[in-house]
Amino acid sequence: MIALKVDNLSKTFALPRRLFGPARPGVRAVRPVSFQVEKGETLGIVGESGCGKSTFARMLVGLLEPTTGRIEIAGKALDTADPAAFGRLIQYVFQDPISSLNPRKTIRQIMETPLRLLHGMTRADRAARIAEIFDSVNLREEFLDRYPHEFSGGQAQRIGIARALAAAPEIIVLDEPVSALDVSVQAQVLNLLADLRAEFDLTYLFISHDLAVVEAVSDRVVVLYFGAVVEIGRAESIFNAPRHPYTRLLADSAPVVGRPLTAPEQRDTELPDPLNPPPGCAFAGRCPRATEICRAQDPPLTQMGDDQLAACHHPLDP
Repeated sequence: MIALKVDNLSKTFALPRRLFGPARPGVRAVRPVSFQVEKGETLGIVGESGCGKSTFARMLVGLLEPTTGRIEIAGKALDTADPAAFGRLIQYVFQDPISSLNPRKTIRQIMETPLRLLHGMTRADRAARIAEIFDSVNLREEFLDRYPHEFSGGQAQRIGIARALAAAPEIIVLDEPVSALDVSVQAQVLNLLADLRAEFDLTYLFISHDLAVVEAVSDRVVVLYFGAVVEIGRAESIFNAPRHPYTRLLADSAPVVGRPLTAPEQRDTELPDPLNPPPGCAFAGRCPRATEICRAQDPPLTQMGDDQLAACHHPLDP
């Protein structure tokens, strides 16, 4: 069963008009993206800072309006006309657990908001639901009458996860959910997320720059570069036999215990200028395999093997 289907989804941010001269084109933060996610699956989304991961995630949950494209959850098309429709089907766990919680409200007030606005629950039903969720994320009910600043990062992230669960969504978007946590706490939160996925039959979109975490938790992985999907496939295939040179660059750049840090082979280290995007493949300026066709034609996403697609004119050998 398909939990999420994205068709031709893109986002272009308009630029302020200049007093003199022609109007400037907008910045294409996310180029047209299409894929689908199976129910109960964890889809990892990776890429460098500025590649469009968070912009894409915010479109999925209705925080940004797409420029083009269509979003379907469980066969239902969603748009910004009814924000509550998003909230009942898909929720967001933010990267910074403390700043994502309202400092002026108690945890109980924060937890009650989605139950009251999205589901219209009575006070008694809300109390029962919150108690159930807090038990699921291993938090004590006495925490409900405290304020966000009274919690550690790990506890605050559990509260953020509990708030997302309160709406009883089918899909949860996790935007760097463990990047601000200590390593030992990261393991606890990741184990919790795995347990919750099984308990509530959830589908996850897991956004991270930490490839080790993505490899550990994901069934499939989408690799973004300069707002476009450059590779997608099963996690083991993506990390063990990448077909796109950018995916190999990401894997080689990740620090490994006992291995000295060395710069992978590439012609340049900077992302292209979003105000003046290059023709052809956006990665050509950094790719050691680039040829004239790469600088002239944007490669389409092409099937490479049974479970892998890559957008590259000169893909790596499996």
